[in-house]
Amino acid sequence: MTGAHRRTNESRAVICFTLNGRAVEAEPRAGMSLLDLLREGFGLTSVKDGCAPEGSCGACTVLLDGRPVVSCAQPVERVDERSVVTLEGLSPEIREGWARAFVTAGGAQCGFCTPGVVMKAEGLLARSPDPDRAQVVRALTGNLCRCTGYAKIVDAVRLAAAERRGNDMPAPGVEGGVGTSAPRYRGREIVLGEQLFVNDMRTPGMLWGAVRLSDHPRARVLRIDVSAARALPGVVTACTARDVPGERRQGLIFADWRQMVAEGEITAYVGDVLAVIAAETRQQAREAAAAIAVDYEVLAPVTDPLEALLPEAPRVHADRDNLLSVSRVRRGDVAAALDSAAHVVRETFNTQRIEHAFLEPEAALAVPESAGMHVYSQGQGAWEDRRQIAGYLRLPPDRVRVTQVAAGGAFGGKEDLSLQGHAALLALQTGRPVLLALSRAESIRFHPKRHPMTLEYEVGADPDGHLLAVRARITGDGGAYASLSDKVLERTAGHACGPYRVPNVDVEARAVYTNNPPSGAMRGFGVPQANFAIESILDVLSERVGVDGWEIRWRNALESGDTFGTGQILGPGVGLRKTLLAVRDVYRSARYAGIACAVKNVGLGNGITEYGRALLRPEPDGRLTLFHSWTEMGQGVHTIFRQIVCQELGIPPERVTVTVDTMRELDTGETTASRATMLGGRAVLDAARKLKAALDGRPPETLAGQEFYGEFVVDWTTPNDSPNPVTHLAFGWGSEVVILDDAGRLARVVVAQDVGRIMNPILLAGQIEGGVHMGLGYALSEELRVDHGVPVSLALKDQGLMRAPAMPPVDVIFVEETQPEGPYGAKGVGEAAAVPTAAAAAAALHAYDGIRRTRLPMRDSPAALGLLPGRRTEAG
Repeated sequence: MTGAHRRTNESRAVICFTLNGRAVEAEPRAGMSLLDLLREGFGLTSVKDGCAPEGSCGACTVLLDGRPVVSCAQPVERVDERSVVTLEGLSPEIREGWARAFVTAGGAQCGFCTPGVVMKAEGLLARSPDPDRAQVVRALTGNLCRCTGYAKIVDAVRLAAAERRGNDMPAPGVEGGVGTSAPRYRGREIVLGEQLFVNDMRTPGMLWGAVRLSDHPRARVLRIDVSAARALPGVVTACTARDVPGERRQGLIFADWRQMVAEGEITAYVGDVLAVIAAETRQQAREAAAAIAVDYEVLAPVTDPLEALLPEAPRVHADRDNLLSVSRVRRGDVAAALDSAAHVVRETFNTQRIEHAFLEPEAALAVPESAGMHVYSQGQGAWEDRRQIAGYLRLPPDRVRVTQVAAGGAFGGKEDLSLQGHAALLALQTGRPVLLALSRAESIRFHPKRHPMTLEYEVGADPDGHLLAVRARITGDGGAYASLSDKVLERTAGHACGPYRVPNVDVEARAVYTNNPPSGAMRGFGVPQANFAIESILDVLSERVGVDGWEIRWRNALESGDTFGTGQILGPGVGLRKTLLAVRDVYRSARYAGIACAVKNVGLGNGITEYGRALLRPEPDGRLTLFHSWTEMGQGVHTIFRQIVCQELGIPPERVTVTVDTMRELDTGETTASRATMLGGRAVLDAARKLKAALDGRPPETLAGQEFYGEFVVDWTTPNDSPNPVTHLAFGWGSEVVILDDAGRLARVVVAQDVGRIMNPILLAGQIEGGVHMGLGYALSEELRVDHGVPVSLALKDQGLMRAPAMPPVDVIFVEETQPEGPYGAKGVGEAAAVPTAAAAAAALHAYDGIRRTRLPMRDSPAALGLLPGRRTEAG
């Protein structure tokens, strides 16, 4: 492409264009995208790199001559003599309007996708100042959001449009107390792209890192030659396993995950790191990583978990069997109960491996300091990160500081140590800060997925459909490393009976090592798989008994005082029957509808002592700093904790600042198991009440610098196999109805969720809508296909994620069944909404076409065929 103002400078072309209203020049390198130029050349961080160079997520959307385009797919030469506008370049009035609209509507959660959504919507409003919902939905087809379920994004766009036409925007919540739709913490910055994610951070003298991953799932590494990489321009260091000063094997439960594989060792999966590079630019680091030569002895991978258990199967790890763990739940006499049952259902279910698809790929920034190492992490547990980084570098933990940076989505996929150790190693070797970030393709290869499972069930019931016995044998593919497979399968076993009374139980759940990508935590943590099985069996029983899906669940639904599947006697806080009543009429009035119920534990439980810990510190200017330990990843934990402080102390939300950093000893483990609101909320409540008592009516600044510590301890849970067990602190309960239209496609979803106490209605609804979105994708379209240990596609667009036009309306009904252990009676709900959706969708499909589906995803169904406009194949 040539232009009147275009010239060359030595071998590089100089392009001239208008950027945010200002004439600029640039000398891009060969192959540079517009996204790279905007971020690297002009420091504009509202454009996010979520999938470059795919152009499929929309997070990097800008206006090119007024038209929305994805900048990662635009060769930079295309902008010569043209106009580019990013979110930073919109007028202050327009920017503030977008911020007001998204904060008011609850349209931003993690916020990684939001700036791109705003720019797509800005292009829409230029064409259609008064768009209806359908127009907004169509316009957002190219923009992915993994958090919200899209509904509140559409609300936000229409609010902004209405305000531009002269209408008043509803005032966002300002009081900030419990029970109000208080604005999301730092909501304005999130919407406008001013909240920095790790990959947006820059520091003087910073180097860029890159990784060299394994080419084979199972191969002996004969030689790793970094000499060619070291010789390339800009390269400062290249590290292999021999450069690691501490323990290469790390892990949350089992220390088996090799952070780098050494020469002579056998790789475990295609995400194994063989070497890492630090260079002056990201491009130089990536070119150097690609130049690393590796010689292998390629070996046949072990990819079937059942075959992996055979005596002749090669071991994935030389020092341990392929059977990673076995979890059991046994009560009563199952054989006798099945023999006497009027109805016995036997069925095998298969669920798939799926990608978390958080929009922000993994990144870490490590900064050497005189006292040790300072790491900025997007992980789900700053103190767990610190422990493992310290072991990896052979440093005392107190010489490693981890600052928690808001994560652009996680859903369990950022619990394991990812790049933090590699970045820290490079910083240690070079004495300079190092930023290391994965591409989307590398991310898909690298991090753990949802467990694929085979679930063999045998369930007996009496003539009226009351459950008598459940026998289940469950096998989960744990993949290459342990991650959290032990606990995930433990949770599957514990929830194998669902939210129902079952007097006789015999469940065994096994996690197995293979050379497939690792499996680990994902929203629901092993419960969606078991739920799909037990709920589907209840639908079969309802037919045999002659009642509908609602009635069979009502007859078996757990109440306070009943015995949970693990043997735990349930205390207060069981709102399952209330949720069933809330959806009864809509289920029975729909022609094609499916219903399913859900239970999901709150807290790790199973004998682990858990803590909530927090500190409140008054500042001289009258503000309060809240220190806590939980990761903000879009679920709103910062907002909820701030609301508790405001409720107790009667101060406005803008006077509370939130920090998560290991410089305060507040270790509570990972942000997982829907436990942040309960454990962290109780600790914040304790700290706030201590500060309130000390103030005795005086303003906070009178106690400036003093710190008030709050704590909540749960030390009364027991393992599954304990006598008189108390396996969990609490549970979330819900009922869900999926409704299809006359063509068998998604028409509506109705969710009734027991939330204990409504802390923030807009945030709660957004969490539930997002959970349904993820659940529908799991049910109908999502799958990470793996062939002989190798993902078939590393493209985000091929993972079957539901886009805005495919998402049906979701009606959310809150049920408040007080949980005494929770703050103000609240309980965690982040996972429960994603648990029952697949089963409800399967039941709705059976109502439509009479087919019982036992395998996920249900891509053969009419509901799945309608998910993506214009495509009627299994491609999802």
